[in-house]
Amino acid sequence: MRWILWLALTSLLPVQQPAVQQTASTTPASTKIWIGRYAEFEQFLRTAEIEQTKGTPVGVTSPRHALFKAGGPAAGGALKPLRPGKYDGFWESYKSEIAAYKLDRLLQLDMVPPTVEVRYRGDMASLQLWVENTKMLKDVKAQKLTAPDPAKWNFQLHRAYVFDDLVANIDENEGNLLFDPQWNFIKIDHSRAFTASAVQPFEIGKRFSQIDRAFFDRVKALDRDTVKREIGDLLEGGALDALFARRDTIVKAFDKLARDKGDKQIFVP
Repeated sequence: MRWILWLALTSLLPVQQPAVQQTASTTPASTKIWIGRYAEFEQFLRTAEIEQTKGTPVGVTSPRHALFKAGGPAAGGALKPLRPGKYDGFWESYKSEIAAYKLDRLLQLDMVPPTVEVRYRGDMASLQLWVENTKMLKDVKAQKLTAPDPAKWNFQLHRAYVFDDLVANIDENEGNLLFDPQWNFIKIDHSRAFTASAVQPFEIGKRFSQIDRAFFDRVKALDRDTVKREIGDLLEGGALDALFARRDTIVKAFDKLARDKGDKQIFVP
């Protein structure tokens, strides 16, 4: 499966660089412009006038780069009119893109850009904010770049692993993990997630063994009724039950590690 490509992240674990004092003028800007403005961007995406679309260089599901009429808070979005169904043996759906964003919001992850449902030329589709000024993982590798802060890198990486295990994202690859100038993780392309599969691509205890306590507690506290209300209508039959079964597996795995090795070794600040 293509998620195996993510194993390459091991070789990218950043090396601490000499500290450099940065001024406001030299500090790189975050591209996560939607944080704290979620409703604004969701409404904008629902009503944005698409002037044209063009193809994208990556993605087997052929998302389109939608270019918006000038004057709004964003220049474009990723448009995916992918009808729910099986493609090349995999269940895929544009609705899973929306579910990923909504679950990201429930967990306060802030890695999945705002994504909404729209109708474009008669077809229903997901429209996700196009995040500017980012590099794909494959470009990071090709340019042999390393993040300057190992702690921040691992903090985000382990959260991303848990999220992918939770939603059964079997399609994580080098084209759908993005990084901005501050080395923030940005996750796109979840069309193959949220199935009834029990598969969890990153085995806890072998692939990684730590998570921050705050995020773990939010995953553990996920309420079925709340999740059903937020994304239940976006999921196929059995997918909600599978999501909570995977959640329980995640919680049990970390709890066991904590019993075996101690809380401080597993749950980082």
